[in-house]
Amino acid sequence: MKKILTICCLSIFFLSCEAQPDPTSFSTDALNDTFVNSEGESVTLQSILDSHKGKTILIDVWASWCRDCIVGLPNLKKLQEEHAEVVYLFLSMDKTQKSWKAGIKKYEIEGEHYFMPSGWDGVFSDFIDLDWIPRYMIVDKDGKIKLFRAVKISDPKIKEHLK
Repeated sequence: MKKILTICCLSIFFLSCEAQPDPTSFSTDALNDTFVNSEGESVTLQSILDSHKGKTILIDVWASWCRDCIVGLPNLKKLQEEHAEVVYLFLSMDKTQKSWKAGIKKYEIEGEHYFMPSGWDGVFSDFIDLDWIPRYMIVDKDGKIKLFRAVKISDPKIKEHLK
């Protein structure tokens, strides 16, 4: 009887600890977080997303010092060729705007670029539970997050959500 009771209690515990589903929309705080565009202007995530309403967006959180980010660039560029209709937003975790801009130039990264002044400690980073870069997300034409977490550009879920 003790064994059955223990199994029941453990089952209830593990079922109650089930992982929460990934969010399908950005929080208000994340939408109000600010980024810096290539002209040095401060813009909110909301304004960035609004400028691409009706389009599929691939978000790439990266940094020029990140080995995994750089190693994935050839596959990302191939993806850009295959899905030219997609908007590619690059959100940089570089420590300075100078290194951010130098990285874009050095690696010839095509797309729309923003610098994250708050870095790992910002509202956006907290919202996406950022613990690793690169980090890829897909936002669909309706502004819904279709893919919340991918850490490799070769993740098959990325192509699946770009179709």
